[in-house]
Amino acid sequence: MKTPTKRRDVAPARAKGTAPLPPAAAAASEDSPKAPPPPPPPAGPRITVAICTYDRYAYLVDSIASLARQELPAAEFEIVVVDNSPDPGRSAEEAAKYAQIGNLIWHYEATPGLSNARNVAMRMARAPLIAYLDDDAFADPNWLVKLLEAYETLGEAAYGIGGRVRPRFLGERPEWLSDNLLGYLSVVENGGDTRFLGAGEWVAGANVSYRVDKLREVGGFSPALGRIGSGISLMSNDETELAERLEAAGGRIGYAPHAGVDHCVDPSRLHQEWFRRRIAWQAVSDYVRSPAVMRDGCENRWRDVKVFLAHQPPHLRTLRALTIEQASAGDLNWQMSSIYGALIALLSGLGERDD
Repeated sequence: MKTPTKRRDVAPARAKGTAPLPPAAAAASEDSPKAPPPPPPPAGPRITVAICTYDRYAYLVDSIASLARQELPAAEFEIVVVDNSPDPGRSAEEAAKYAQIGNLIWHYEATPGLSNARNVAMRMARAPLIAYLDDDAFADPNWLVKLLEAYETLGEAAYGIGGRVRPRFLGERPEWLSDNLLGYLSVVENGGDTRFLGAGEWVAGANVSYRVDKLREVGGFSPALGRIGSGISLMSNDETELAERLEAAGGRIGYAPHAGVDHCVDPSRLHQEWFRRRIAWQAVSDYVRSPAVMRDGCENRWRDVKVFLAHQPPHLRTLRALTIEQASAGDLNWQMSSIYGALIALLSGLGERDD
């Protein structure tokens, strides 16, 4: 009887001309690290876009369309529309038009006021950052990408960042509308690179963003400022007053010139009457924001008003001179400055007596 031959394990043949790996190298080859897996998608949106609207659905459709074209993936941002319009039924009809946009939330808010609507959006935001876009403003495709880059560049000290706002005139720009008046139309052009704001610079609510936790800590926008309804009130300074509170809390406001939007300028704003209303409401806004500061300089402002009136033809040396159409940009600027000064003096309680 034959004894069975024992089976031996045979190593696989090596390719001709190759040397066997030493034991240590072979072990290292087996244990070599694999390429790291791709990072997981963000747990929630990186940034919330808030659009507060009042009965301007024709503009709103293009504003939302500009967000659909963002380079930032839709999974990384959410859109919160706060509709402050007077008709809740119409609001529901408009909301249904955007039901197919998965990252859009529509909220009807009955309490009027832009500042209140912005605060509603702040409370609804699920992201750590919130960017406010006017309902008649259209964002560049890289808008959100550039805002996020700006926060990375400026770091934790940036409690808020605004961007460039370019005018999109819906009517012919009149000759008297000089560049130094464009700020009243929310045009922002500070130039330069991404940086913190300097003295005298500001950002506009048409294109501004904040860290949500810091915004909540300071109480959001002041309901005493900001506009209400369809433009009857032109109260302003809501962003400026908020920036002061954020800076008092230890933060700074930045500027991202490459995060741009186009902002519509309605033909109704291309008349001198609108600019006279706008400067009058600016005086009221400045007085509400800083009454003590405004009272300190009211006598000088009133003296400048009297100088303006003295330079008018004799039949116009009355308050009527503050309402007359002006022929040039320089004359309009002087008239607007006089309207501002007259209102500050009256709000401050300035009184005169005949000698």
